[in-house]
Amino acid sequence: MTGPLDTNVPFYLLGGRLAEPLPAGDYGISVIKEMELLAYPTLTPEEEDHVRQFIANLAICELTPTVRLRAVALRRAERLKLPDAIICATAIEHGVELWTNDTRLASVAGLRCRVVRLK
Repeated sequence: MTGPLDTNVPFYLLGGRLAEPLPAGDYGISVIKEMELLAYPTLTPEEEDHVRQFIANLAICELTPTVRLRAVALRRAERLKLPDAIICATAIEHGVELWTNDTRLASVAGLRCRVVRLK
C-alpha cells in the first residue's frame, strides 16, 4: 500500500481541489475514515455514490489489535482525536506515509506524513 488517506483527501481529490494529483499507487483508508466519509452530514446521494466508487478502489485497513493499542497510546501521548489516532496508528503499523492536509499530524512521533496541497 502506498499510504492511507485522511478523511478530507478523497473529498479534495473528487472535488478537484488538490494542487497536484496523487501519484500512481495503491492507497488505503482506515475503516474509521471510511465510516467518516460515508457519514459526512452534507453528503448528497450523488456524492455518496462517488465516494463509494472511490472507496471501492482502496484497501480498507481494519482495526487490528496492534492498531488499536497504538491508537490508544497515540491518543494519550499526542492528545489526538480518536479517529486521527487511528489513522496515524494505521499508517505507522503498515510502515507507510499518511496522506493528509492536517499539518498537526505531521508532528506525530513515529509518523511519516505527506501533506497534500490545495488549489
